[in-house]
This record gives sequence, structure tokens and C-alpha cells, in this order.
Amino acid sequence: MNQRDSTIALDAMGGDHGPAVVVPAALRALEAHPDLTLILVGRPEAVEAELKRHGAGGGDRLRLHPATQVVAMDEAPSHALRSKKDSSMRVAIDLVKRGEAAACVSAGNTGALMATARFVLKTLPGIDRPAICTALPTVRGHTHVLDLGANIDSDATHLFQFAVMGSVLAAAVDGNERPSVGLLNIGEEEIKGNEQVKEAARLLAESPLNYTGFIEGDGIFLGEADVVVCDGFVGNVMLKSSEGVARMIAHYMRQEFRRSLFTRLAGLCALPVLRALKRRIDPREYNGASLLGLQGIVVKSHGGADVKAFAAAIGVAVTEVRQDVPHRISARLESLLVQEKRA
Repeated sequence: MNQRDSTIALDAMGGDHGPAVVVPAALRALEAHPDLTLILVGRPEAVEAELKRHGAGGGDRLRLHPATQVVAMDEAPSHALRSKKDSSMRVAIDLVKRGEAAACVSAGNTGALMATARFVLKTLPGIDRPAICTALPTVRGHTHVLDLGANIDSDATHLFQFAVMGSVLAAAVDGNERPSVGLLNIGEEEIKGNEQVKEAARLLAESPLNYTGFIEGDGIFLGEADVVVCDGFVGNVMLKSSEGVARMIAHYMRQEFRRSLFTRLAGLCALPVLRALKRRIDPREYNGASLLGLQGIVVKSHGGADVKAFAAAIGVAVTEVRQDVPHRISARLESLLVQEKRA
């Protein structure tokens, strides 16, 4: 990466914890990526206090950029867009727009982040709507799922565009030139699903993408496709449901292991296995959702992310910058358009 492409802007005030998480996560990311430069965007007094607490100062690789406002986690996106033009979120995205940073990472209000990023950066040519995409663990590794909440109502064309973007992302970050694409549906049979899904299936089947057909909810975590496409309503419900199931299983496991002296001993014997399992499905390892379809790279961290999780989100941005994901999406769309005209 060159100097500009090695620079990422961080919304230091966003999320549930603000600088208390963003600053130490930034320091961890700088250790992991020697060619990386980070810009901490936020209220100077708050960011500087956290830097001092960690015995860190400014320098060539870690700079502070002031912003006077903060977007609240429950703030209406329209209000944030109109009234918070000097928020840490807006300023970080502006840095990407001006070319002073190659990407932005924020744990702030998802709706405000999407609205602001779309307004400032605009969508790529050929993309009607950006989509939120993240990787989820599966029995075969991971899969990329989109959209996870940016678009409640999506027609067949939007779903097709999501598939293109997800396919490009999977190819870029996983090194898989022909990732399989599945369309989330209520059954695998062609007769099932609403009209939007059926039409999207037709578009995908006629495209050069490696479309493998409909996939049901359980197939996501069984790793039946490298990319899973759905509208934002379905995707968000699926994501939150899976998070709830994971918490429920963890709760019941703790409850059972504490039930008696025998189960406590059994828990001690199983501890290495449990720790290995936790590492494999740790949501912090998969933190960092991409806002695909924009003329710039924006990564959304979970609002409650801890230091490890936010550092992972920075890592997602680093990978997308190195792989120049927006350019690759544009090139893929242009290629599909040329093939369509020839057909």
C-alpha cells in the first residue's frame, strides 16, 4: 500500500465505548500492520486522555483529527445527516471522500453511518443501493452474507447487485476466483419463494456468476455457499436470531456445568475443548461489516465491540483497501454489462 492507501480513519467517538475501545484497538492494529497509518477522529480532549492512559502519543502513524460532535446510537439518521456535519462519523467519512484516508471504520449508529456514507461518497455506477455484508462462521470456514439491514425492501435487480458485490468481496478476501452464490429462500425448490426471489434466481442463473441455487437458513452455517444473498429485512432477522441462539447455548452450557459437583468436574475436563470451540465461533473474530456499493470503503463495527473486536474491524478495512474492493466491484459490473450487450 502507498501512503494514502495505508491510511484509515477511525470514528473514535462511535459505539457504546468510544475512545476507551477505539484507541487501544488502534494501537493493536498498528502493531499487527506495520505499514498502516491511522487517523483518530473525535473530541481531542477525550482521545488524548485515552492515549495518555495507554502511554501513547501522536506520531507519523497515529494522528488526531478534531471533530466537535458525536452521533448518538439512538439518533435518527436524518437528524445526524442534517445537524451533525462536524460529528466524528461525518468527518471520518469526509476524509475518505477527500482522499486523505482510504477507508473509514465506525462502531456508531448503523443507520446514520449508512445514510452519511451514501450521501458523502455516493454509490458506484451500476449500483442502486449499498448493502451491509459480513462473514459468518460455518462448518467449512465462513460465508459472506448480505444484505444485513441496509435495505428492507429489495427487488430482483437489487438482489442481483448484492450477489455481484458479495461475489467480488469473497473473491478478493478469500482468494476464491469463483465463489459459489446462494439465494436465501424458504425452500430449495424452484416453485418456492416470492416473486422478487424467483426473478432474482432467473437473473443469477443467466449470469456468469457461480450461482448454485436456493439455500435455506440452516445451509448458511453448514457452509453450502460462499456468498448468501437476501434482502435486509430477512438478513437482519437471521443475524440477530443466530446471535440469540449462540447466547442461549452458552447460557445453558454454563448452567449445566454448574449444576452439581460432577458436572463441574466434567466441565474442567472439557475446558480445553470448550476454549477451542469459543475461539472458532468467537463473534469478535468476525467483527466488521462492509458497506458495499459505495465509492469508498466503510466498515461498520458492532456497537458493543471490545478492543479485540474493533481491531478485527480495522483488519477488515485493511484487507479491502489492499484488494481495492470498490474498483473490483465496478470492473465486475462493467464486465457483466459488456457480456449482456453481446448476448
